[in-house]
Amino acid sequence: MSENQSDHANAEHEHEHEEHHGGYKTYIAVFVGLIVLTILSFWIGNSDIKNQSPAAAWAGMMAVSCAKAMLVILFFMHLKWEANWKYVLTIPAMIMSIFLVCMLIPDVGMRTLRYSEERMVHAAHPVTHDDHGDDHGDDQQDEHHDGETH
Repeated sequence: MSENQSDHANAEHEHEHEEHHGGYKTYIAVFVGLIVLTILSFWIGNSDIKNQSPAAAWAGMMAVSCAKAMLVILFFMHLKWEANWKYVLTIPAMIMSIFLVCMLIPDVGMRTLRYSEERMVHAAHPVTHDDHGDDHGDDQQDEHHDGETH
């Protein structure tokens, strides 16, 4: 008798849990959404958009990636069904991450303005399309090894 009550209570608890978290249909819909977004990201990465407008392609791929991360965070990490305490944890972290990125932008953008002549010689140079050729790559490598002693 008590075993039947226990089974009934477990089934009832599972049913409540399934209703509260959306059930299998929700997870399958999220999984299908993740597959569609992955295909979209793959298409953007391999289409002509990447050659014609690289910034738009990267922005599209970042948007798709953010959407995928949001689906995983909301449904598979169960944040969709959490109480409002999640905002207490996430909003300060988000503000701090935006603050850190904003503080690094001037440092990255103006890093070469205060370089000495000697430092500028050894600093990384921006990659151009001509740098990918075999002849240019060998020349640069030879230049670096000329001053070094082995």
